[in-house]
Amino acid sequence: MLILNQFANQLPLKNERKIDQYNFLFYAETIAQLMSFLIFVCETFNYTINMRSDRTFTMIKPDAVANGHIGAILAKINQAGFRIVALKYTKISKDQAKVFYEVHQERPFYDDLTTFMSSGPIVAAILEKNNAVADFRKLIGATNPAEAEEGTIRKEFAESMSRNAVHGSDSDENACIEGAFHFSGTEMF
Repeated sequence: MLILNQFANQLPLKNERKIDQYNFLFYAETIAQLMSFLIFVCETFNYTINMRSDRTFTMIKPDAVANGHIGAILAKINQAGFRIVALKYTKISKDQAKVFYEVHQERPFYDDLTTFMSSGPIVAAILEKNNAVADFRKLIGATNPAEAEEGTIRKEFAESMSRNAVHGSDSDENACIEGAFHFSGTEMF
C-alpha cells in the first residue's frame, strides 16, 4: 500500500490523492482486466504468427448440440484420425457471433447466421492432423447437406443448409484466427 501511495499523485483518483481500500480495489481490478486483455492479444498474435498447417478449427453448431449429436460427431472426428488439441462446451453471444462471422457481414444470411449461432450451446474444438484443413473439409462435406457425400458429417447430421451441424475452417490462416477467438494458448494441448 505504501508503494502505491508514492504513485498516487499520478493517478486520477476520485477523492483524495492517497490510495484507500476502495481506490486500491478499483485499480487492482482495472489492472487485472488490462493484463487479461494484453495476455489475450499476445497469445492471439503468437498463435497467428506460428500458423500450423496440421491444425484446424471446428464448431459443433447449436442444431447438432440440441439434437444430441456431440458424441457421434466427435467419434467421427476421432475415427478420421484427428487429435483433439482443445475442446470447449460454451455459448456465444450475438455480439461474439457477429465478430466471429464478420467476413460474411455483407451477405444476406449474416443476421440469420449470427442469430442461429447464438441461439444455443456450441462445442468449439481445435483439431490436429496432417493436412488438417483440407481433410476436415472433406470429412464434414458440402455446406448443403443435400449435396454432401455419403458418410460425411453434414450428410449424416445436418438439417438444412443453414443448420448444417458443424463449422470448419477454410484455410490455415482462418483456422489460426478462429482457434484463437475461442481458446487461449494455455487451453491447447
